[in-house]
Amino acid sequence: MEMETKMEMKMEKRVVIDLKHSVWSRHGEERARLELLPEYVRTALEKAGEGDHTVVLTGAAPVWLYLAVAHALHGKVAKLVYNSPVTGDVVIFDHRAR
Repeated sequence: MEMETKMEMKMEKRVVIDLKHSVWSRHGEERARLELLPEYVRTALEKAGEGDHTVVLTGAAPVWLYLAVAHALHGKVAKLVYNSPVTGDVVIFDHRAR
């Protein structure tokens, strides 16, 4: 059973979204701007796609951006993970059948 779980993890599709480099700084901003939040969320949703896969959020970004993107992804992807150099992976939600 343990071997089966390891095999499933290796085959899991993961989409990594760096909120700084691939979302808000691509708009030419030095800092994320709250008034651009709808555009940032739209960009993250496009990168994430929809389906039975895992999205990993990472990168230096304000907490309000992480919260808004996580909320927008709920119900769109099977699993959401936060990753930082300090914590490693932290599962935010996992809706896959067990």
